[in-house]
Amino acid sequence: MISNSQPDANGHFGPYGGCFISETLTYAINELKNAYAKYQNDPDFLAEFQNELAHYVGRPSPVYHAARTSRELGGAQIYLKREDLNHTGAHKINNVIGQAMLARRMGKPRIIAETGAGQHGVATATICARYGLQCVVYMGAEDVKRQSPNVYRMKLLGATVTPVESGSKTLKDALNEAMRDWVANVDNTFYIIGTVAGPHPYPMMVRDFQSVIGKECLTQMPKMLGAEKQPDAVIACVGGGSNAIGIFHPYIPFEKTRLIGVEAAGRGLDSGQHAASLERGSPGVLHGNRTYVLQNDDGQIIETHSISAGLDYPGVGPEHAWLKDTGRAEYVGITDTEALAAFHHLCRTEGIIPALESSHAFAHAMKIAPAMRPDQSILVCLSGRGDKDIGTVADLDGVDFYDRPSMRGHVVKGAGNGTQGPQGQ
Repeated sequence: MISNSQPDANGHFGPYGGCFISETLTYAINELKNAYAKYQNDPDFLAEFQNELAHYVGRPSPVYHAARTSRELGGAQIYLKREDLNHTGAHKINNVIGQAMLARRMGKPRIIAETGAGQHGVATATICARYGLQCVVYMGAEDVKRQSPNVYRMKLLGATVTPVESGSKTLKDALNEAMRDWVANVDNTFYIIGTVAGPHPYPMMVRDFQSVIGKECLTQMPKMLGAEKQPDAVIACVGGGSNAIGIFHPYIPFEKTRLIGVEAAGRGLDSGQHAASLERGSPGVLHGNRTYVLQNDDGQIIETHSISAGLDYPGVGPEHAWLKDTGRAEYVGITDTEALAAFHHLCRTEGIIPALESSHAFAHAMKIAPAMRPDQSILVCLSGRGDKDIGTVADLDGVDFYDRPSMRGHVVKGAGNGTQGPQGQ
């Protein structure tokens, strides 16, 4: 049996993880380690965390049987863990609440964060508004353009959104800038990292806060399946990997349950335009930890591509690297085209608009379900809702998102039932 007791005292998951930081961050990291060690099992801290999850986030999030999709595909029954129904629309708030509670106990009035798709930024801005904390969110300039609804949401909540113009202008560059800010402002600033990457204790700490997802599923799935059954497969998308490790971690000892992480294959795993760190990367050091990263022969980080702003990180959480090497989890790629098709399928078949990140996971479930038996089951972590992505999807479908007069009468591509724009109704 593979244990889920990792990491060791130094933050290592086998050969991965650890704490590779500059001397200027040593004080901040040690301060965070000590604070988390003090509060992670503190009854008052845990009680407050559970109260926030229940009464502010709206947990537990439900598990939904995608019955129509299951019937149409044949084979396994597909279930969705509805993290999209959380307050702010994604799993990100689970972790943000925990870290913000730590920040208050550490006397840090200023919060910084990085964000890609914007959901971590929105969650951070939300909690900062509630707790009265100053909030600065770093976001790649390219992501600012393609995730404009979330940018405005952050500003409505009182956050300062700082576009990052360096590098590929996406998530890794936002994280770089946030690290630089933290170095310069360690005395009054707490850095809320949104994924299970970064120097120890972040991969462990974020996982611990996100593990509420899988813990709920352990209780919920037997009620759905009967006879104390657990799913035959658990599937989640993987960028940095926080929603995936959140649902995977409690299932690690359940050897009969396959754990399947879905990376962004972009335009194809052999195209050079993807974000599949585990499938096409190699071990290296990025943002303070050793893990699988996308790098060239000289060890330089290479640019990534994905239809999804939340999956185009060139690395992955170190626990995922360990799960891959031990064989406890398997990792596959889903292309932009496959993810977009799954997005539309879920919209029209189940009445759920998923995030493009989550659409990658759902796409793989659609692939493997027909080859499984009807008495088998697949649990998909639906990590977020797709409000933020409708502009991107509209562009890809050739639809004018704002319905400008010149576009009226345009047939909405693939909508079915002869649905048209305003002049065709």
